[in-house]
Amino acid sequence: MNARFRGALTAALLACAALVLPGPPAAAAHPEPGTPARQAATTRPGAATDWSVALTDSTLARYTPATIGGWSYPVGLYLYGQYLVYLRTHQQRYLDYLKEYVDRFVDDAGNIGQGFNSLDSMQAGRLLVILHHETGADRYRIAAHKIRKRLDSYPRTADGGFWHATTSSRAHQLWGDGVYMVTPFLVEYGREFGDTQYVDDEAARQLDVYGTHLQSPNGLLRHAYDESGTAGWADPKTGQAPEQWCRAVGWYAMADVDVLDALPAGHPRRARLTGILRKLAAGLERTQDPATGRWFQVMDKGDRPGNWTETSCTSMFAFALSRGVQQGYLDPHYTKVAQRAYAGVLHSISLGADGRTNLTGITVGTNVGDYAYYIDRTRATNDFHGLGAFLIMSEQLRAR
Repeated sequence: MNARFRGALTAALLACAALVLPGPPAAAAHPEPGTPARQAATTRPGAATDWSVALTDSTLARYTPATIGGWSYPVGLYLYGQYLVYLRTHQQRYLDYLKEYVDRFVDDAGNIGQGFNSLDSMQAGRLLVILHHETGADRYRIAAHKIRKRLDSYPRTADGGFWHATTSSRAHQLWGDGVYMVTPFLVEYGREFGDTQYVDDEAARQLDVYGTHLQSPNGLLRHAYDESGTAGWADPKTGQAPEQWCRAVGWYAMADVDVLDALPAGHPRRARLTGILRKLAAGLERTQDPATGRWFQVMDKGDRPGNWTETSCTSMFAFALSRGVQQGYLDPHYTKVAQRAYAGVLHSISLGADGRTNLTGITVGTNVGDYAYYIDRTRATNDFHGLGAFLIMSEQLRAR
């Protein structure tokens, strides 16, 4: 495997000792995957449990590469997290599983039956870059190149931001979710295939444009922005969505850190992206729930009726803050904020009677809406948004 790429992916995993946190208390019963809470017996092992391995093994027991789902960003996020666990544990079956999944969509000639007409459809492209590194097979380069070339003609806002999707219902819109779907792929593609000048500039530009339109004075980000102002949720003056939804902010936070890790020291947008991250980190510290260590579904309205703390975004913030401190982007005191978040997520994971992990409190896939819409979203167990974010967080913080 290429040393530079492996280093970029695994630097967060290198440390001398594992973080030891108190074991979470006994939890309420957990449901079957993707359903609201019902009854199921649970047990909790000690604090030394390798939750990354336990969650990965549980997911592989629940799904085969053929049944885990189609080409999608939630599955792509989860499998990226599984790859990080593979890098640490060297369990070959984790990589074999990832390859078997991708090979459902990529033939021997590198053909992939995707139009890539949304940013969401591009996220799993990271797996193509990974498999090219691991196998050297040119089929994965050819498939990944299709995403890269699609961006040459992909529609943009007037200031260069990629639309969330090309459909009329998403035209002219920037969603905080979207930057994670494309920018980590871009910088990893560039390092693998010698296209760094374009991808570094493009990835940094996207984060800058999105940050300009979405970041609020409190440091957090609005879920979305509509340049045309025609979306029903868009403020008539600003074009912004009405709420600061936690996972959209989490996607942006992780993307910012991933891209900063890849940018050269003298890149002209580096200071801008670092500034966005620092302002965001301050907002995260102010809005973290002191009782749970997690963040609320609607982040700046934790005192409102019906609001609830969400697991996937908390995992994303824990990763971004910890990694930001490790890399020198953030003040060291944010380590404690990240560790409180990590402990808060561990309170949401347990072992069921079948010996498999259950991760609760995950909001399902979510469009742009108002306060009532966000707090009424289903709170799922073992949703891939949460599983993938958990593994990324766990592989960062378990060794810090």
